[in-house]
Amino acid sequence: MAGLLSELPNSPIIAFTILLLVTLIIPPIFERLRLPGLVGLLAAGVILGPSALGLLDPAGDVETLLSDVGKIYLMFVAGLEIDLKDFKRTRNRSLGFGFTTFAVPLIAGILLSRVFGFNWIAAVLVGSLLASHTLLAYPIVMRLGVTKEPSVTATVGATIFTDIGALLVLAMCVAAQAGEFSAQTVVAQLLMLGIFATTVLVGIDWVGKQYFRRNGDREGNQFLFVLAAVFVAAVGSQLINVDKIVGAFLAGLAVNDVVGNGPVKEKVEFVGGVLFIPFFFVCTGLLLDLNLLMESMTTNLAFTITLTVSLISSKFLAALVIKPFYGYSWTQVFTMWSLSLPQVAATLAAALVGMQQGIISPLVFNAVIVMMLVTSVAGPLLTARYAGKLVEPKLPRAELASLWFDYGDAPENRADFTITGPFTVVVPIYNPVTQHYLIEMAALLASHEGGYVIPVTVARAHVHMDDPHLLTALGQCRKLLHRAETLSRELNAQAYSVLRIDDDVSEGITRTAREQNASLILLGWSRQGFRAKLFGTLVDEVFWSSHCPVAVARLLTEPTEIRGILVPMKNVTPQAVRTVRFAQVFADSHGAAVTLLHVRDRHTPDDQIKALEAALSKVMADGPKISWNLLTIDSDNPAEVILEIAQTHDMIVLRSMRRRTAGGLAVSDVTHQVIDEATCSLVLFGEPHT
Repeated sequence: MAGLLSELPNSPIIAFTILLLVTLIIPPIFERLRLPGLVGLLAAGVILGPSALGLLDPAGDVETLLSDVGKIYLMFVAGLEIDLKDFKRTRNRSLGFGFTTFAVPLIAGILLSRVFGFNWIAAVLVGSLLASHTLLAYPIVMRLGVTKEPSVTATVGATIFTDIGALLVLAMCVAAQAGEFSAQTVVAQLLMLGIFATTVLVGIDWVGKQYFRRNGDREGNQFLFVLAAVFVAAVGSQLINVDKIVGAFLAGLAVNDVVGNGPVKEKVEFVGGVLFIPFFFVCTGLLLDLNLLMESMTTNLAFTITLTVSLISSKFLAALVIKPFYGYSWTQVFTMWSLSLPQVAATLAAALVGMQQGIISPLVFNAVIVMMLVTSVAGPLLTARYAGKLVEPKLPRAELASLWFDYGDAPENRADFTITGPFTVVVPIYNPVTQHYLIEMAALLASHEGGYVIPVTVARAHVHMDDPHLLTALGQCRKLLHRAETLSRELNAQAYSVLRIDDDVSEGITRTAREQNASLILLGWSRQGFRAKLFGTLVDEVFWSSHCPVAVARLLTEPTEIRGILVPMKNVTPQAVRTVRFAQVFADSHGAAVTLLHVRDRHTPDDQIKALEAALSKVMADGPKISWNLLTIDSDNPAEVILEIAQTHDMIVLRSMRRRTAGGLAVSDVTHQVIDEATCSLVLFGEPHT
């Protein structure tokens, strides 16, 4: 092995290639073992580092650069995931829990470190490492539909307080270690930090809006602006003697208001989640010494265990202290505790800075890594157990009875409309192969609701309106629309076609839908197109910018021949109910049957399952009267269950839920697996993101 490794050329490309292969191969393996992917990345770093194979050098140019970029990106994503608007709405609760979940672990860490003989600077830094938290389990509460629950919003908002507090303590510790700590320097540092934070939060917002106004709001411009803002803020923080991760975190908070919750934000997180942040974890693993790691688990085991136990107990105590002030239930307390338990982003970045500055030893750094691994595994498991009990499967009757919410003006307010009928289905026509099935489904839905179909074609604009290519495109569009109108009439549905010239096809579709006050956009798609996430697709853009629900269909047979419709249901929320309503209306339009499928987590109590089943029965009773049944199956793999049950059905209706990364690492997505492997027709039903 040593001889083989010595034959490798000494090139930066080799290190970069190894990092790419590790990032590609290792996380899926560990996720199949039900372990976080970051555990695998750290383990790969240890094996590839100088303490084992020696393929990668922690002091190498490529490794150092990518580690720094990944560390900056990690803290940027941590800030990007925090919505300042939500924080303002729950300010008091967030600040209350933020203070306790910061102060209690900070004190516990300081006391623990002093008992083990640490000096005051190291003790305070260790305490700050326990004070922050990473929302590693946030995708779980998103999946459960409890992101707006008071205890969850308070914990999310508290992240701002804990992360900024921990980074501020880190800055003070670094200054003290350099011998620059005094009352005067503290005041000066806080003043500079306040000015810098205000400049970043306000400046990025203003500069970004001015830049987009002058140079356009294309995704390329937005993406480059975000990257520039992150690294300019990181460099700026170093100019005021604060670590670069502070500037990156503030940039994440500021960018939220500039790009909003759109496709650019998702792609920024995507690039970090698949490249830079995994590289950072691998490069961090290079710093771990196997001998020191074993020492942390043997001779230094007492400190490692005590550190981990102190974190777990102090985080629980912090949630318990706040309980009587806001009247939280025990379930809410346990949820807040589990959400605030994982220590990844700020903890790992600050610990690395502390070791590089000589504040803590490599042995302590290894103990922190062990603590991080334990909490990153335990936190999501506990959140899945307790947050699931927060789900209240009851909805107001008005919401249960409604299929299509009014996302815009009422039909009677449309002065330029002569068409009657409240329900309109916009069908973009761009593929003659799928056109027939799409129009047929749209006609069934429109006829059922007493509405009409609006076939739409979009021709890309040219500088000169007499350009031959544009004239050819317009001719093809008219042929497609003529076929769509003819087919609609054959299916006894009113159709009013629209031909539009636009610079962007997806924007042309969503603008037409807004102008026509559409109730639904019905798109066709291929599985390759949907999975092209990095640079976006037409489907992706329409999902993000539409004002009304979007149904993206992959129809493998005529809609009238679809008799069995499978609708997986995790919980009962307004969004989930409207997904069921879509399936009910479509089934009622031609006499099909619906199967509701709930894959039960083994930790879900029986009384909650009964309440969920009762709520689902009420949902179905308040909709169109069709043939339906409910299946509840115990399994730890929802995707496999859905795919197995789908073999006896003609179509699956899935709810589209946007994924957000937690700490920069993507989580497994049941929807994507079902889309990739299903052999029947599919509909992905999503709602506006504003």
